[in-house]
Amino acid sequence: MITSKQRAKLRGMAQTIEPIVHIGKDGITENLVRQADDALTARELIKGTVQQNSSLTAREACDELAETLGAEGVSVLGRKFVLYRRSKEEKIEI
Repeated sequence: MITSKQRAKLRGMAQTIEPIVHIGKDGITENLVRQADDALTARELIKGTVQQNSSLTAREACDELAETLGAEGVSVLGRKFVLYRRSKEEKIEI
């Protein structure tokens, strides 16, 4: 569990990164989960976006992905969300 101070720092760091996970009309598929898992392993902090044609909201997508991947939802704003999962090497110091 991350503290509110750590969450604020991660939110600030996420402002400069581009979304790499895009959820469309198919929702959260097995392939999308694998892509997000690989990205979290490599980066620890990822940003995702929910397309307008998706049946999910950004909050629902963030919560579902976080639970599936063992990550933490950092923020949800509009159609974008940010996930964080600490890796063994700890690339990001929070």
